[in-house]
Amino acid sequence: MKTTIALSLAAALAAAPLAAGAEEAPAAPARPCAGARGPRARGARLYDPGTVTTLGGKIAAVQQVGGGRRGGGVHLSLEAPEGTVAVHLGPSWFLQEQGLTLAAGDQVEITGSRVSFRGQPAVIAQVVKKGDTAVALRDLQGIPVWAGCGPR
Repeated sequence: MKTTIALSLAAALAAAPLAAGAEEAPAAPARPCAGARGPRARGARLYDPGTVTTLGGKIAAVQQVGGGRRGGGVHLSLEAPEGTVAVHLGPSWFLQEQGLTLAAGDQVEITGSRVSFRGQPAVIAQVVKKGDTAVALRDLQGIPVWAGCGPR
């Protein structure tokens, strides 16, 4: 599983173009979850590899949505050059396991699929970079890295 996640991260980062003039940041190794049972396509149903883009900007707001037994998901409002963009990351427990903390005012770079979610434009994140930390959230087909895992 460690090899699979590391390869997913490497593939995602290789596919994500860097912003003009930006230096390449070393990737943080993804920490696999124990007991992973493999990917479930259900989590990738909105993700479209044909609409993948990379955008950078400042986080305007971080929201936790939903809840329940597996915890809530994390969404961002990102102030990008083209305007404010809604970004869907993943479950809060997974982001915590990866050591990724995000707050309003943070500068980030998001690679992900542009989609329509509930009639509104959004980006489903594949990779999020903050400073010298990059975390793969989904593989190149949009299947969540956390698929088959559970909160600790």
